[in-house]
Amino acid sequence: MTTANGYGAIDGGSYTGSQPNQGYEDEDVPLLGKKDSHATLVHFRDYLKEDIDRRWADLLLLLSYVITGLLDSSAVFIWGSFVSMQTGNTVYLGLGLVEPTKGTRWIRSLTSIAFFCFGSFCFSRFHRHFSPKRRWVLLASFATQLLLVVVAAVVVMADSKQGNDLRWEVIVPLALVAFQSSGQAVTSRALQYNSLTSVVLTSIYCDLFSDPLIMAGLSQNAERNRRAAAPLLLLAGAIFGGLWAHSPVGLAGALWTAAALKICIILAFFLWRAQPSTPTR
Repeated sequence: MTTANGYGAIDGGSYTGSQPNQGYEDEDVPLLGKKDSHATLVHFRDYLKEDIDRRWADLLLLLSYVITGLLDSSAVFIWGSFVSMQTGNTVYLGLGLVEPTKGTRWIRSLTSIAFFCFGSFCFSRFHRHFSPKRRWVLLASFATQLLLVVVAAVVVMADSKQGNDLRWEVIVPLALVAFQSSGQAVTSRALQYNSLTSVVLTSIYCDLFSDPLIMAGLSQNAERNRRAAAPLLLLAGAIFGGLWAHSPVGLAGALWTAAALKICIILAFFLWRAQPSTPTR
């Protein structure tokens, strides 16, 4: 007769009960379960070690422009300094150094610049050391960015004053958000879309309107399409960031929205197709 698990047949004439055969089943099932779970773990580990296919990954970088617009517009309104675009902060710093006792915005701007530079130092070396386009590296980078934005949002929500003076409730979240912003810029280098840093628009405007094929069809000039989409998406993010800043939830609303968009990017990188393997001869 056939055993209950369907893996073979035994002669049932010698045995009236099922205890001996049941004993073998009890030994086999856990072993098979362990083998299957180990194979799944190995497959998952190999999946995370794959390099992602950079084709169409520029869409995720363009989504980062929305995040930049959200955070910068609300941060300038509430804190008086940028957290992503450091050109403006450099101007604020220069103006502040002329009359350092007339205000503290230059100190907040200097804090943002310093932590953005420190973040660029850390994220770039992390990508370079472990392989820039590896799936788990990109996931870890954006998970870190997400964590920093969430911590900043929690601090902002706990701050009852909601001002822009030099308090740790202002300096700490500003530094955290500036640090994570550099991760988006470094990702553009890792994916080899160097123009989509998500923190610079001046060079994009220049390249866009200098393009000799600026009037080409949509399918004929992908680089032009990216350059045109970037400022529009940042503008859209800035509008929503301004709406959040003027609403009762304030800067925290922009931060939580940015966190939600980071989660979308993380999920996209997790599901993104792998880079096709190069055929060997």
